[in-house]
Amino acid sequence: MENPELYIEALIFSSEQSIRTEEIIYCLQSVFERDFSREEIMSCLDSIKTKYQDPNLAIELVNVANGYQFLTKKDYHAVINLLQLQRSKKKLSPAALETLAIIAYKHQVTKLEIEQIRGVNSEYSIQKLLEKELITIAGKSETVGRPILYSTSQQFMDYFGINSLSELPQIKDFTDNSSSIGEQAE
Repeated sequence: MENPELYIEALIFSSEQSIRTEEIIYCLQSVFERDFSREEIMSCLDSIKTKYQDPNLAIELVNVANGYQFLTKKDYHAVINLLQLQRSKKKLSPAALETLAIIAYKHQVTKLEIEQIRGVNSEYSIQKLLEKELITIAGKSETVGRPILYSTSQQFMDYFGINSLSELPQIKDFTDNSSSIGEQAE
């Protein structure tokens, strides 16, 4: 094997979502039948990251969702946004976003709990989120009837560009005290 860096670059490029270091090691060891250390892979990843910092390139290597992915640099986001607007049919509906937010903030939640929060039937939204692989079935609740528990997926992390749910904005960040009357106690 002449240059593991090129194989790692090919793996990252061809992966539909971020690829974890362990996946890279597994693929290389399986094909080349030799051991690769985590340090060796991390060194190659650092080299690839440096290579793509070139200002003449429009993409960069980014650590996202506990893995690595090629993404466009921020300078090109305006043109990418125009493309995304054209493909808006893939956008999430307000109902789906609302349902997804409930699942993300509650971590593991049943359909009934989602519907109690939203006040409407959420079957369609849940189905669409499952189809888009933004949520997964996390198991069954221990409550009566053992309803299905839903949680966010790895695809959710990729879609929103975060590594963990702790990176989501906190609920307190959304409260607006500008319309309150009187002094606020601290």
